[in-house]
Amino acid sequence: MLRFFVLGALMVLGLLAVLAAAIGGPGWWALAVIAVLLLCLGVYDVAQRKHSILRNYPVLGHMRFLLEGIRPELQQYFIERNWDGRPFDRDTRSSIYQRAKDMKEEQPFGTERDVDELGYEYLVHSTVPVPTMETPPRVRIGGPDCKRPYDMALMNVSAMSFGALSGNAIEALNKGAALGGFAHDTGEGGLSRYHRNGGDLVWEIGSGYFGCRTEDGDFEPSRFADTAADDQVKMVSLKLSQGAKPGIGGVLPGAKVTKEISEARGVPVGEKCVSPPAHKTFSTPRELVHFVAHMRDLSGGKPAGFKLCVGSRTDFLGICKAMVEEGVTPDFIIVDGGEGGTGAAPMEYEDHVGTPLTEGLLMVHNALVGTGLRDRVKVGASAKVATGIDIVKRLIQGADYTNSARSMMMAVGCIQAQLCHTNTCPVGVATQDPKRARALYVPDKSERVRHYQQHCVEQATQVIASMGLHDPSELRPHMLRRRIDHDSVLSYAEMYPHLASGELLASAPESWARDWADADPDRFRP
Repeated sequence: MLRFFVLGALMVLGLLAVLAAAIGGPGWWALAVIAVLLLCLGVYDVAQRKHSILRNYPVLGHMRFLLEGIRPELQQYFIERNWDGRPFDRDTRSSIYQRAKDMKEEQPFGTERDVDELGYEYLVHSTVPVPTMETPPRVRIGGPDCKRPYDMALMNVSAMSFGALSGNAIEALNKGAALGGFAHDTGEGGLSRYHRNGGDLVWEIGSGYFGCRTEDGDFEPSRFADTAADDQVKMVSLKLSQGAKPGIGGVLPGAKVTKEISEARGVPVGEKCVSPPAHKTFSTPRELVHFVAHMRDLSGGKPAGFKLCVGSRTDFLGICKAMVEEGVTPDFIIVDGGEGGTGAAPMEYEDHVGTPLTEGLLMVHNALVGTGLRDRVKVGASAKVATGIDIVKRLIQGADYTNSARSMMMAVGCIQAQLCHTNTCPVGVATQDPKRARALYVPDKSERVRHYQQHCVEQATQVIASMGLHDPSELRPHMLRRRIDHDSVLSYAEMYPHLASGELLASAPESWARDWADADPDRFRP
């Protein structure tokens, strides 16, 4: 067998090396030592029981593990084409890096995309484009019950918790938001000292109620009110689900609960930190909308809303029915797509659970229109928003503004190494290792965050002007088109039926009728 041949060859090599060293002098001893070490490694490989490959292919089998270890880098840097990498292709990553560095990023010679490929999308430009808006547009967040509305930028920092990201990364993002005048969502990990750098905050709480919880993990209204009163907190958000892993909670092992994380989350140092799959404070759509209203009251009238990855259309329509019947609405809803990012999630969830952003966004937008609530509730879009075109597409599909997470990480130095869950991020972004995190120089990276957001919004507004429009609110579904086969191209107005204002309340169309009839404001359906 091969393993015995390898061991025999190593033994012979070792004996020859020792003899050569004895005859030829000190210069040969290095070869002898290497041969003996390889022999020892071969014996160990045959004796161990963990790896079958090494038992059958001692020493040589290690090449397989070496190549497997560097395969992602080989794929990313030498094999994949500019436009087909995942989660973000090389063209997109290059665009992010160049914009973050405030560099002119234009391309020569024409597109590398296959414009005849099924699914290819493009925007309809105007024969008479208009001048680009002089100032970046903003979106007023705040319904009739909101006392302190907030003007949101078209692109903002999406939810990423301290704990998932290093303190330096959080600080750079927040300082960048302060420099650029856009919002920074805290994520559900609490409000840490690294968030206190002047950037406008959207304080997100999840099912663990970190930063506003009792010792038993229940929601604590007084603690919530104290933090929400901070002038830096502009909006408060309730996380129902996350795109990359909807329907599951999370556990932070006690060993990772440091003093800083303990202070931000309001949990004991060194003790396991659990986020349950579901909330304790409500169990029905009606209770949900009242809890969001309670958050708004506790915050002193600041905009309050919730984030979700869309699952059952019936459930969301149940929430809409609760809003209509109670006369209570959130000020905003953030739609997270199933293609969104995460620090860690099971493959089954990342790949197969959760509605993609396009379908989820269109459903939420139409449900609010159909129930006559769209003018009271602003909609945010979050999942793979990385360029100005992404912003424009999401606005056409029903959003009022967008949030970005992974591309903001790239703006502070992320190289898409996909090691976020290992605590070994090579650039100090997604790690709690202080030695790795120190590589991230905050003053430089905060400027990059500002430049990146600024250039993305500039490109979005330039594209909107090229479409002959003066404001993002003028974007319509017929302005975005998709190739559905080799002979046909349809607009979003043709591909997706759009409801008229109040249509569900008057007479639900056939495609919505069953879900609307099943929707119950007093229970979420399994």
